[in-house]
Amino acid sequence: MTTRPGQRDEVLEKSFRAAMGNVAAAVSVVSTLEDGVPHGTTVSAFSSLSMDPPMLLVSLDNRSTLLTKLHIGSVVGVNVLAAHQQRVALHFAQKGDDKFADVAWQVEDDAPALVDRHAWVSVVVEQLILAGDHTLVLGSVRAADTSDNEALTYWRRTFGTHRTP
Repeated sequence: MTTRPGQRDEVLEKSFRAAMGNVAAAVSVVSTLEDGVPHGTTVSAFSSLSMDPPMLLVSLDNRSTLLTKLHIGSVVGVNVLAAHQQRVALHFAQKGDDKFADVAWQVEDDAPALVDRHAWVSVVVEQLILAGDHTLVLGSVRAADTSDNEALTYWRRTFGTHRTP
């Protein structure tokens, strides 16, 4: 049976979800400030987009309240979580307004930066592109840093980390 444009193919959706679940991804909290108030959400769909000029791509669910806080010119922090920050990942994945209340953070380069993370990148939003049920946030890199903490990964619906031999 062939599906028509716009028609859901539940078999394809299930197999695609399973295939993507087999791809290990770094876990991050994407954050921004609106009138001095921090906002953030957990994401695993982000990547380096360009090295020259340095750019990053983040994919946000169209239902994300964080997306309502972003516009062209917004400063966004991408906090790549460390292996010990599983609780932080789950906390920011929940609905709610004051996600930063019980989390150690500070403002770096005009964006909320979580303390003791694996890596951090600050970007200025250049484009917001609607793509299916998500919006792609394309940003120019303003600052970046790393730590010696191991990265938190997500694979087959399980948190973990990658260790070098």
